[in-house]
Amino acid sequence: MLTREENELMSRTDKGTPMGEFCRRFWTPVLLSEELPEPDCAPVQTKIYGEELVAFRTTSGKVGLLKEFCPHRHASLFYGRNEEEGLRCAYHGWKFDTEGQCVDMMSEPAESNFANKVTTTAYPTQEGAGFIWAYMGPPELQPPMPELEYLHVPENQRQTNKVFYESNFVQVIEGEIDTVHASILHSRLDSLENSGSAATLAGRYSFRDRAARFHVEDTDGGILIGANRNAEEDSYYWRISRWLFPWVTMIPREPKGPCRSGLIVPVDDENCWFFLVRWDPYKPLEGPYNEAPRDGMVPGTWLGMANKTNHYLIDREAQRTESFSGIPNSMGRAQDAAMTDSMGAIVDRTEEHLGTTDAAIIRMRRRLIQGARDLQEGIEPYAASHPEVFKVRSGGALLPRNIHFTDDADVLADITVK
Repeated sequence: MLTREENELMSRTDKGTPMGEFCRRFWTPVLLSEELPEPDCAPVQTKIYGEELVAFRTTSGKVGLLKEFCPHRHASLFYGRNEEEGLRCAYHGWKFDTEGQCVDMMSEPAESNFANKVTTTAYPTQEGAGFIWAYMGPPELQPPMPELEYLHVPENQRQTNKVFYESNFVQVIEGEIDTVHASILHSRLDSLENSGSAATLAGRYSFRDRAARFHVEDTDGGILIGANRNAEEDSYYWRISRWLFPWVTMIPREPKGPCRSGLIVPVDDENCWFFLVRWDPYKPLEGPYNEAPRDGMVPGTWLGMANKTNHYLIDREAQRTESFSGIPNSMGRAQDAAMTDSMGAIVDRTEEHLGTTDAAIIRMRRRLIQGARDLQEGIEPYAASHPEVFKVRSGGALLPRNIHFTDDADVLADITVK
């Protein structure tokens, strides 16, 4: 349980807030690259950490990210003309480059040098892993990009997507590192009955022992989470996951199988983007990316068709006869969204009653809060300036009961990026 003060500190990310300043020390995904598909294409609105922004791809292909509203009289640059290496406001023709410098003013005399004196907020960008990333912190502290493995694998070994959540980003992170819920919320009523013939370790052992034992370790990048379940008489099934500063998650996977990471970025204090990336460290991926498929979104948005307005399309008959939740999971990760969104936009954590399987959530909260408090004392986040701490993966293993997952060489090799 957190105090009300701790909960507020952890959840609020507007500019100038402790957590907002902490998160801004890290490169942040703001869009999918495909949302700006070609040079001089239409600009795109987005909102990150409570800041309303507009992104555009210049004639030469560079991505600009500006404050959405023109500094002249605050008209939205979203309606502007993307042309000749800049974005021109449709109201009076003021044009801005990717650095935020005004380079032309159609409404001012030709001999005027007023344009040279006008700038707008602009953030540096990079592209990687199918995402557009921005650095929104102090320019003099701009760090290198994190050395996440999926930034470097070949394109045929990686798939990306995103979905919009109607709840605070920390609630969604908590759902990601709460690996116990997968065998309950996402189960079918016959999951235990069919576990003997399952082709995966997760399918075989998750449903036999739902009360996993958690082992959580601090790392330079965040936390390493191992949760073991009884498997055979002489073995444990380990589900291994990670949380990395400030909002990166990696859920458990099959040994040496494809990986999946979430980058859960605040839109504002009450909504967040869930950027998804699936990758295989060893070989090309097979098949489409089925998590949050595009045809399950409300047209023209990244919000799942199953959402708060329709109670996530819960089917009580399906809940009685087929699945534990009765909620379909093909329309915006609806099962997870129903749980995190239903807590309220920002959950009141003073009313919680946490159990043994909440160990990872407790540790993540403490580390996130401590990071923000350290920054208030002038201590910059170590992980932001040390990109190598992100060279990790999640994992899974079936091990003898006398071997801890961190003591097994094969497991360590599989959850570490060389």
